[in-house]
Amino acid sequence: MGKKIVIVGGGIIGMTAAWSCIKDGHDVTLIDRRSRQRDGCSFGNAGMLVPSHFIPLAAPGMIRLGLKWMWSRESPFAIRPRLSWKLIDWLWKFKQASTQQKVDRNAPLLRDLNLAGRQAFLELEQELPGGFELIKRGLLMLCVTHEGLEEEVEVAHLANELGVPATVMNPQELAALDPSVEMGALGGVHFPLDCHLSPNRLMASLEKKLEQSGVDFRWETSCDGFRHDSSGSASGSIRSVVTESEEVAGDEFVICGGAWSDLMAQQIGLYLPLQAGKGYSLTLESPSQLPNLCSILKEARVAVTPMGRTLRFGGTMEIVGHDESISASRLRGIVGSIPEYFPAFKQGDFAACKPWVGLRPCSPDGLPYVGRVEGHRNLLIATGHGMMGISLSTITGKLIADAIEGRSSGINGLERISPSRFR
Repeated sequence: MGKKIVIVGGGIIGMTAAWSCIKDGHDVTLIDRRSRQRDGCSFGNAGMLVPSHFIPLAAPGMIRLGLKWMWSRESPFAIRPRLSWKLIDWLWKFKQASTQQKVDRNAPLLRDLNLAGRQAFLELEQELPGGFELIKRGLLMLCVTHEGLEEEVEVAHLANELGVPATVMNPQELAALDPSVEMGALGGVHFPLDCHLSPNRLMASLEKKLEQSGVDFRWETSCDGFRHDSSGSASGSIRSVVTESEEVAGDEFVICGGAWSDLMAQQIGLYLPLQAGKGYSLTLESPSQLPNLCSILKEARVAVTPMGRTLRFGGTMEIVGHDESISASRLRGIVGSIPEYFPAFKQGDFAACKPWVGLRPCSPDGLPYVGRVEGHRNLLIATGHGMMGISLSTITGKLIADAIEGRSSGINGLERISPSRFR
């Protein structure tokens, strides 16, 4: 018999969780504080599925890099200093997680999650009649410095050892692989299993399918808290989500609030270390050249994705709290780096582009929070995916449905993504 599932958060994670629950025969209500015409992280991102991304954000050298770039207004990674106990605690946990031993331990898990997510997207492509332009040509890591290329060659060797195919390429081989765009790279690495898609089409197709399947959407409805069972305890069983106008009852509750999930978790007494990582994107409607493959500009840390006839450039990881203001200097950093990798593009090409900004939910160890919350019989959390929200969305939805059904996922090491691991 199906259960009543209440999901808080209408981004890609909430949507995929809803779809997996619907397929299990459950009744789903989805609550989101924004309107239906929203434009959050699930829409303006680079749209990449990345089995190549098995190294978490918390890795050796990232603290040093963050300190180096701290005072540069155009750097791709920055932490804005501020008096915040949550930020101090997050940075301490980030430092503790940034060891080679922990990276080596977590890399196979991220590999498995991303590969499972890729397979789930192949299934979703067949389930959504509208489609979402899933392109399976791989991803290029493009390097313009010898140091950057050497680092990527090491990553390619590790990828092959982990069973993620990777091929190191010289400029001639890069040009042969994608002759549609002029490249200025010294070399690069091709990851053939990576894919890209159109986030806007994905979200529109998924939302339409969910509506047709009977999901009850409650837009412009904020989660103001949770009502517990009659014992009044802050643990045990949750009875309903409290909103400004009503209480939404259910059998199981899932928090998928993105960068705001820690505030929701706080309402039920759970400390969830989470920081919002601001990212930007610019989309050229009529690019002078259109690559066939998506790519990442290694040194600049800029993602480049063809979406139909448009071309999206996205980048930066700016730990700034819930600040969604647009920094002109960060945008200059993105735009200024592009001609070095793609000489046909000039900075003036982006003058008419409307910039997009979004906040990614980032955990301190670079792993998402997915699963049941200890001490709460019917509460689950799915957030903290950082820059891999799209890539890990479908497998996250499946993991949530598995947890509700009590099924085994077949993936080892899931205790490391428990929402209660820092408790």
